Amino acid sequence: MKFRKIMATLLAGAMTLSLAACGQSATGTESASTDSATSEEAPAAEAAENTNTETAGTDGEKLVIWTLAKDLQTFAEKYVEDHNVQIETVVIEPADYVTKVQTALNGGQTTPDIIVGEPQMLEDFYDAGYFEDLNQAPYNAQDYKGQIVDYVWEVGQDADGIQRAISYQITPAGMYYRRDIAKEVFGTDDPDEIGKLFKDYPTILDTAETLKAAGYRIFASDAEIGYFSGDSAWVVDGTLNVDQARLDYMDLVTDLYQNDLTAYANQWSTPWYQAMAGEVPILTAAVQSYADDSINVWDAEGFAEATKDLDKTQVFSFGLPSWGVLTLRDNVGETSGNWGVCSGPSYGFGGGTFIGISAMSEHKDLAWDFLKWVTLDENTAEWWIEKSEGDTVSLVSVLEKHKDDANEVYGGEHLYSFWQEQAAGIDYSKVTRFDKIINDAWGAACTAVKTGEMDKEAAISEFYDVVESTYPEITVNR
Repeated sequence: MKFRKIMATLLAGAMTLSLAACGQSATGTESASTDSATSEEAPAAEAAENTNTETAGTDGEKLVIWTLAKDLQTFAEKYVEDHNVQIETVVIEPADYVTKVQTALNGGQTTPDIIVGEPQMLEDFYDAGYFEDLNQAPYNAQDYKGQIVDYVWEVGQDADGIQRAISYQITPAGMYYRRDIAKEVFGTDDPDEIGKLFKDYPTILDTAETLKAAGYRIFASDAEIGYFSGDSAWVVDGTLNVDQARLDYMDLVTDLYQNDLTAYANQWSTPWYQAMAGEVPILTAAVQSYADDSINVWDAEGFAEATKDLDKTQVFSFGLPSWGVLTLRDNVGETSGNWGVCSGPSYGFGGGTFIGISAMSEHKDLAWDFLKWVTLDENTAEWWIEKSEGDTVSLVSVLEKHKDDANEVYGGEHLYSFWQEQAAGIDYSKVTRFDKIINDAWGAACTAVKTGEMDKEAAISEFYDVVESTYPEITVNR
């Protein structure tokens, strides 16, 4: 069955990590993608490793960084300008990252000195002892509590409350919407008022129907609401927790899919990006699910030719974390300045690069100096805001300083203030080590239901089977 094929692919890659721009967790859990694409059908990844060595002086100490995101390569280039050090930054493809770290540190390797992680895999790294205890001298990281946004600080702690990692960014989720369409259809583009159109799942469905009647589509695909796919922990006291919000989410994506309320553009595909800039072809459910392979949504040139005669629409909104500001910045084209950001139906976050010191490092003092410089230095945060053209830093003092900054791409909104407010609502206690596989399994169940492969009862039963077989320690009450 297709459900089993999807789950086989998802489970095979369960320990892989996504780059920030690949859209990861939702409401403190992993985003349950409801597109039918599997990793075997996605475009080929970039080269597995990209090594870059920056040098300031010839006799400086050498620091080796292993990272998932190229951001740290940029930080390293800046750091060596004022420090007599060498830094070797190795950017590793997500599918290989966990295995490489495990192999190196389990084998007693003294490099890398700096390692990173994203929220869904940090707990396993903490338990394995890979990250240095930053509460001990000479680090005394507890002295910095309160300087970093609360939920980010908590993500960097192990089960005993010991600080192991810190991130330079916050990644709360929001709804990005077209202001011009909002004015035309709803009579206002005010973020507070538009936020009411996304306040809960039934309202989202009503909003989608209203937009379709006006000739638009609410989302490029039903996966856009994945960052708001539930607001509770998947596992509570050792028992699987499938609350009503999860079931309502399944109903929502099924309605969006079956009632032709989206443009059927898989996330990260050619039409998905195209929808940010204006008109996009209205595809079909069969194209989105790959049942119809006559249109290759990953081939930009071929896509244009294959869809030139299709009806077009414009998409109203995208659900993305704060780093979506950068994604849209690079893709909105002539719609720049015509966007707004508002809250979604629940608090959520996606991704984030958390930096720690390898417990095996022989250069821990230098590694700590670099880590502090990246995450706790106000001058660095100011530089990063300018260098990244809008990334949302985690340092509270700098967020406060920029809270009234107007972002012209988003109609002059004070986005740093908005993201700080959204971050305050994130409850990280809802995150568990089981979230990646459970969310993928739930996403596969949603796909099976919306495409008609299985009815709701059968898909949920299959979901329970996956959880039981993968995590026998979790109690499943059917």
